[in-house]
Amino acid sequence: MEACLIIDIGTGNARVAVAAMDGKILGMAREDVRYEKDERYPDAIYFDPDVLWAQILRLATGALKGATGVRVVAVTATSQREGIVLLGREGESLIGLPNIDHRGREWEEEMGDKKRIYTLTGRYPGSLFSALKLVGIRQRRQELWSRFATFLSISDWVQYKLSGIVGYEHSQASETLLYDVAGKRWSQELCDGFEIDRAVLPALVSSGEVLGKVLPSLADVLPALSGAVVVAGGADTQLAIESTQPAADDMVIVSGTTTPIVRLMDKYLTDERERTWTSRHTAGDVFILEANAGVTGLNYQRLKEIFYPNEGYDVIERELATVSAPLCVAGLGSLIADERSPVIRGGFLFNVPVSHELSRANFVWATLWDIACSIRENYRTLCEVAGHEADYVWACGGGMQSPVLRQLIASLINKKVKLRSNFRQSSVVGGVYICNRALNGAAPSPAAIDIIQPEDQQHFASMYESWKKARAAFSQMM
Repeated sequence: MEACLIIDIGTGNARVAVAAMDGKILGMAREDVRYEKDERYPDAIYFDPDVLWAQILRLATGALKGATGVRVVAVTATSQREGIVLLGREGESLIGLPNIDHRGREWEEEMGDKKRIYTLTGRYPGSLFSALKLVGIRQRRQELWSRFATFLSISDWVQYKLSGIVGYEHSQASETLLYDVAGKRWSQELCDGFEIDRAVLPALVSSGEVLGKVLPSLADVLPALSGAVVVAGGADTQLAIESTQPAADDMVIVSGTTTPIVRLMDKYLTDERERTWTSRHTAGDVFILEANAGVTGLNYQRLKEIFYPNEGYDVIERELATVSAPLCVAGLGSLIADERSPVIRGGFLFNVPVSHELSRANFVWATLWDIACSIRENYRTLCEVAGHEADYVWACGGGMQSPVLRQLIASLINKKVKLRSNFRQSSVVGGVYICNRALNGAAPSPAAIDIIQPEDQQHFASMYESWKKARAAFSQMM
């Protein structure tokens, strides 16, 4: 059976999957990504690329063991956006900087015309993005900067390790602050603004482009990859969107570590109030207009470890079904596009003395309600900027495995929520679509669809007002 290998480096974990060309997952392995704190900065995190590469090889070996009788014909990669790996003059991997690294924050105010940067890049500039990570290295890590030759997104770095080809895919380049999103090219103007030599920027490549074959030295380590082609992938959000196979102008909610809410666009559009991001998609000449609810999935995962450390999600859902009336409300620092400053204090509010009916399920229900309300707020912003006439939205990502969350979202935005049956592994499935496109120009038949209908509008509207009041209270805390 012909198959493809998908390497997915998220914020929390690295996954390698083997999938049939129709999208069926045949084998998968995962491990947590290992980060270190860089004490030279107030808020800097990094990873050792060599350690990550060893993890990838180990995971690939494990995934292939679970998928017997396959011939891998294509390999591609996807990864967290804004994460990069710096390369030296000999092609060596110097340091990895994840999306949660903010070593450039001290130099944010030294940027020039931020409105002009937003116009060109489609995002309000900050230390999240690659250019300021590079500035931070230049300012305080001269031992690395003196050896620095170029940099790649994490997924493009994985493809470089596979093929020996250096290239930067367009959806990932959108996250650098050095890329003209509308013009689909690197920007000399932006490079000048950050004092970064245009010569360090790699050639741009398109998602679905065949970069070359797997290096013979790597095929010796993983014989199953011998003769396979390496295909340019892209950013994890964009690949997740691909998995839903949306139509033009559709809206998609991608629920992972963070929760981007995006609208597909056939033209470059930004928000006059600078609340949204605009990026290149991996499919054709399409743009992604985005508002992001922040680390919702990460919040949920960490609270699950507190309230349900030894139970599965099936136990959580059974207990959530017993919550007839919410006894607490949460504010957990989710992001809202309309707010300039993030909420940095959070928690749960409930009546005192503490009710005997207050259970761990109430706290988890409040967490899911906080996520759903944040999605609703960001969805509303996108509607203000670009409109949305369809009576449905798509949803995908592991965070959508909760039926309660799906129902809350549908009822809050008063739209049907549509999911493909393979929604949990959306970025991997998106990688399969890209490999198919590269090899034969066709996509497998889309997976089956589940539809959640909105319900009980008046009831949810009153609870939504309570959530807004709680969030306002948390935002005033120092």
